[in-house]
Amino acid sequence: MAFGLGAGLAAAQEPAFRTPWGHPDLQGTWTNATLTPLQRPPELADKEFFTPEELEQFAAERRAATNADRPLRPGDVGSYNDVFFERGAGGVHTGRTSLVIEPRDGRIPALTPAAQAAVDTRTAHMAAHPADRPSDRWLTERCILFGAAVPMLPEPYNNNYRIFQTPDHVVILVEMNHEARVIPLDGRPHTSPSIVQWIGDSRGRFEGDTLVVETRNFKFNEQSRFGVGWLNGISDENLRVVERFTRTDADTIMYRATIEDPTVFVSPWSVEVPLRTSEGPIFEVACHEGNLGLANILSGHRAEERARAGR
Repeated sequence: MAFGLGAGLAAAQEPAFRTPWGHPDLQGTWTNATLTPLQRPPELADKEFFTPEELEQFAAERRAATNADRPLRPGDVGSYNDVFFERGAGGVHTGRTSLVIEPRDGRIPALTPAAQAAVDTRTAHMAAHPADRPSDRWLTERCILFGAAVPMLPEPYNNNYRIFQTPDHVVILVEMNHEARVIPLDGRPHTSPSIVQWIGDSRGRFEGDTLVVETRNFKFNEQSRFGVGWLNGISDENLRVVERFTRTDADTIMYRATIEDPTVFVSPWSVEVPLRTSEGPIFEVACHEGNLGLANILSGHRAEERARAGR
């Protein structure tokens, strides 16, 4: 009886969600689709969380505002309809008013003067030369890089991830744009800063029940989008992202990421996004398959140039 009681107590104290080799088990298919905005709406000021009543109203308003099937406004050219977009079946899962949790105002910190000057210069150039050549267009339009890999921020669609583990590696398959992050856990140093990659160079370690991943040596250029539509590639070789993955229950991994780039942002900032279980499998995003967008953008601008020249 004593042995049985001791065995039962030991089992009750066993950490949940463990791999056969003892690491926290993060494996499975997950989604970070959500209605929570990246930045807190200014009118909410210092309000970090909704009440249950406010949450229900906000979720309904967000769904209506982002409905891609609403009538087109003047100047709109149209896009995918609403069936393509993923906003999270549960709405605003954490009750937070923004994904940004630091600074406490829920807003991305201001750019440094040098970074702001670079934004202004690029904006002026793109206004005058929007499509002189393919390399003038965003990397997203060219199917090269999206904003869902590092940090793992929600996109309008394809917000799924598949996590695999071995004793010495974690692999994160990112649906958007079929990136595979291979993260060593063996303590090896980062590669030389002279070797850069679109999604950086990641190294991981476990701290208790949390997987901590540090990524640096990113490749960036002026057409990157560091998160679709909200930061437009403003970062540089000093970017460092530290991510934390903590399995909180059978259906949730709490994901946090801190972004540091002292030559771009006046201070670091952090986001929190729950990853929730999702039905698989994940299918390849064949971004260029049947994609006429870039060819049409370039040919359209050539037609405008001929019209201006009277040809």
